[in-house]
Amino acid sequence: MQYKDTMKSICVYCGSADGISPDFLSAARLTGLTLARRGLALVYGGGRTGLMGAVADGALEGGGEVTGVIVESMNTPALAHPGLTRLEVAPTIHERKRRMYELSDGYIALPGGFGTLDELFETLTWAQIGVHEKPVGLLNVGGYYDPLLQMLDRAEAEKFLFPEHRRSLLCHADPSRLLDLMAEHQHPHEAVKRWMRQG
Repeated sequence: MQYKDTMKSICVYCGSADGISPDFLSAARLTGLTLARRGLALVYGGGRTGLMGAVADGALEGGGEVTGVIVESMNTPALAHPGLTRLEVAPTIHERKRRMYELSDGYIALPGGFGTLDELFETLTWAQIGVHEKPVGLLNVGGYYDPLLQMLDRAEAEKFLFPEHRRSLLCHADPSRLLDLMAEHQHPHEAVKRWMRQG
């Protein structure tokens, strides 16, 4: 199945830290703007700081729809974005991730830290075991994720990952090209069956 005509909303995972490189902020804003220009709704963590704020601002500037899902403890004036199309408040981090997953037809990870990596790998793991068939992309701004990609190549070489699953993490430095790759995504059903010992 290809997602060219079925992607309506994209979940973006990204860092909320301040004081980061302007290059990362520019890439996040461009990602939001690109989603809006393509008529894709943005789903994200609801924050106003760091890359979170930049991706939301870009989408809003482009006239796009933006849904934030924020955990209750972070729903404060200092952290929550005030200008979103819709802000949902979840009681726990787990509920927040579940809701972001439900609202989205695909997922993109921008640069970030522990939280971003947690969300990225949970989404990849669910695809690996067949929980979903949605495309997962990595925006590799300025080579930020090069060491991670090398680690995944090592995991594949050591037989911890099937090649099909390694290839299913789509990667590009340009958000428009990444979305093109995601639109052509084909889920590796046979690899899922092998991983789950079903065939």
